[in-house]
Amino acid sequence: MHTVVVGTSGTTAEDVIAVARGNARVELSAEALDALARAREIVDALAAKPEPVYGVSTGFGALATRHINHDLRAQLQRNIVRSHAAGMGPRVEREVVRALMFLRLKTVASGHTGVRPHVAQTMADLLNAGITPVVHEYGSLGCSGDLAPLSHCALALMGEGDAEGPDGTVRPAGELLAEHGITPVELREKEGLALLNGTDGMLGMLVMAIADLKKLYKSADITAALSLEALLGTEKVLAPELHAIRPHPGQGDSAANMLAVLQGSGLTGHHQDDSPRVQDAYSVRCAPQVAGAGRDTITHAELVASRELAAAVDNPVVLPGGTSQAGGSGGGRVESNGNFHGAPVAYVLDFLAIAAADLGSIAERRTDRLLDKNRSHGLPAFLADDAGVDSGLMIAQYTQAALVSEMKRLAVPASADSIPSSAMQEDHVSMGWSAARKLRTTVENLTRIIAIEMYAATRAIEIRTHAHLTPAPASRAAIDAARAAGVQGPGPDRFLAPDLAAAEAFVRAGGLVAAVEQVTGPLA
Repeated sequence: MHTVVVGTSGTTAEDVIAVARGNARVELSAEALDALARAREIVDALAAKPEPVYGVSTGFGALATRHINHDLRAQLQRNIVRSHAAGMGPRVEREVVRALMFLRLKTVASGHTGVRPHVAQTMADLLNAGITPVVHEYGSLGCSGDLAPLSHCALALMGEGDAEGPDGTVRPAGELLAEHGITPVELREKEGLALLNGTDGMLGMLVMAIADLKKLYKSADITAALSLEALLGTEKVLAPELHAIRPHPGQGDSAANMLAVLQGSGLTGHHQDDSPRVQDAYSVRCAPQVAGAGRDTITHAELVASRELAAAVDNPVVLPGGTSQAGGSGGGRVESNGNFHGAPVAYVLDFLAIAAADLGSIAERRTDRLLDKNRSHGLPAFLADDAGVDSGLMIAQYTQAALVSEMKRLAVPASADSIPSSAMQEDHVSMGWSAARKLRTTVENLTRIIAIEMYAATRAIEIRTHAHLTPAPASRAAIDAARAAGVQGPGPDRFLAPDLAAAEAFVRAGGLVAAVEQVTGPLA
């Protein structure tokens, strides 16, 4: 099994996905354990002093003005976890919770939180045992981090609340820890707060969405090429010199992908045959411009994610040297800050939802064109076997349109909203968790939209194909692979949902891209 080593300087998107989706084992580096111990010495020194220090010897949020005596501080840390574990609604997906736990461990291991080494080790132990705390859909405003989701994870560290075991069964967390020989942690000064205060949930969902969207944008280039081919369009608009004079990197990559798929096609370039047209419709001709803009949006989101993956997000944080709010041993200090605000992550989560909605919209327009006998240049109505007796793919396009409509609603930015909390102490929030949750739905919808376009385009190409009009070798490979995966071709009406489910599974698993790349080589 792959092992991810957590150090003091952040992590990578690949490591997040390896832990969240691949169940990779997690280990703390010697450097991280040393940094944890040194930071804890600073916190312990501050805890012994009479002066109040936020997060160490005070209450939290709007209650930070109260100085907490030594004999109540362990209770204070337990209480913040218990009281903040106030989520409601459906359970969040296992991969999201694992990403959240791993990313919190990443910050803890930085040596800027003051958490003891054995607490960090227990976090790693839970991940390695396959114990996944039950986290609920609602409870985060994306400022002071993802408080409620992280609190449910911290609760499991204490042996409280519910968690899913490696067998998928939800049970009391204490039972699961005992079965795996894990001792529940007894939190001390600052530790409860340090386990809750980060952008880890929204960041984990951003990282996974980027990975999924990069694959989907490649799939969308392929389905756009298939639709162009099925509509007897011209590939001349994909010429590299045309895209070089508008040098957006994503646009050039998308055009190059489409051109590679269409290489050797006998269907393209017939736009001047029976029903001549000067230009293809925008949904066909401008496919690289729209998909390319989305690709560039993903590139920007990757930059933001990489910075956040390198960050240590907590409040307060432990810093070496000097004195400010409070000084500890060796000149270390604890500083309050606002780094927990999720705005940087929330903005790009919303930006990706907008780009994905537009990609879904243009794909649906191409599908509709394939089904309309007045605009498909010789294809039967709805790609039906016997139009009138058969309805063909009429309602498949309804489904696609419904998905697009939902994506447009989900494209409304969550980060444009803010709602005050904690008696107006936390009077501006990012809503980044909400942005991430709706983006996950958007990615699911986009997968289905692309699958429906592929289903329609491959069917149209097969209807169109005869001795003098043959598809490109890459297109033929895509069609053959889809049929082998259970996506049926043209014919009389049949129960359509299984075909669409097979098409979705084919696209989601990367089968479409893999089949095409067997012919074209790696696409951008």
